Amino acid sequence: MRFRLNGKQVDVEAPAMKRLLDVLREDCGLTGTKEGCGEGECGACTVLLDGQAVNACLVPFGQVRRRAVKTIEGLGGRHPLQAAFVAEGGTQCGACTPGMIMAAVALPKDATPDQIREGLAGNICRCTGYEGIYRAIAKARQAEGGPPRTVGRGSRSTAGKPGRRQRTKSSKRRTGR
Repeated sequence: MRFRLNGKQVDVEAPAMKRLLDVLREDCGLTGTKEGCGEGECGACTVLLDGQAVNACLVPFGQVRRRAVKTIEGLGGRHPLQAAFVAEGGTQCGACTPGMIMAAVALPKDATPDQIREGLAGNICRCTGYEGIYRAIAKARQAEGGPPRTVGRGSRSTAGKPGRRQRTKSSKRRTGR
């Protein structure tokens, strides 16, 4: 199947129902995308699909035909978020870090603190307590020319607790819950 991977057209032979996560790791040799839960709950496998953050463990490979996939390797190791995560203590064990960074890359450049917290709500970190992660994102946004913002305890979040996906009124209507 032909798709764009980290800016290059590639052809990969794999079953259409194989998870994108497994195709990236096993068939493409890109092991930066991590498996945490395998159920779309932790965000460790977050990649960008046509610029939107998705859980690669939930995407069947057949869904990426003629689309663009970007992994942590596609950032080239020089993205301001990567440097900021190191400088601000946004990483410890590193299992969640690629997913956190990819989720943050998908955020708008002018994201508010609440939007940052909400954008990372599907990513779980069991080590850092999130404050270093939020500082790193704020620092990287400032380095990219975005507005200086503080993200952390001082900002009120509508996203709820980190790591929990929130239902909106529209999603309640859609699911009937």
